[in-house]
Amino acid sequence: MQQLMNYVKPELLIVAVVLYFLGMWLKQAAFMKDKLIPFTLRIVGIFVCGIWVCATSQFTTPQDFAMAIFASITQGVLVAGASTYVNELIKQKGKEE
Repeated sequence: MQQLMNYVKPELLIVAVVLYFLGMWLKQAAFMKDKLIPFTLRIVGIFVCGIWVCATSQFTTPQDFAMAIFASITQGVLVAGASTYVNELIKQKGKEE
């Protein structure tokens, strides 16, 4: 987990927490299949991280725009992965073997 956190921007760690709670809510929702929850969290994570990247960046060249897209996707996937990882840790802790 520490290795993963080395790549996530500290400002975006709160997004992982929000995605965790969103995932818990989606798990209870009748309209969402369990297998679609990680995909949904990934899309929401990319979108929210994209908003943050656009709000904190200046776009003067096409390269800046491309870097913003790259950062949005990678950070979104990482925070969604972190939220899923935490969820699995919590589930495994409760299991008896």
